[in-house]
Amino acid sequence: MAAGAETVKSKDKIATYFRGVRGELKKVLWPNKKELINYTSVVLFISVLTALVVYVLDLGIGGILSLIIS
Repeated sequence: MAAGAETVKSKDKIATYFRGVRGELKKVLWPNKKELINYTSVVLFISVLTALVVYVLDLGIGGILSLIIS
């Protein structure tokens, strides 16, 4: 009988958790289409810029190391 009560308590906890999640999702300010496009373009630009910086650093460090090793 204790196992049955424990199962009910865990189901109540799960239900309470999802009610809380649903309540919090209602509070979220979702971006509109224009904001979403702007945010996405900023993320893509920063990602490409970061990739280029890492690529240039990799080339530079690789060149310096090849000079040292040779």
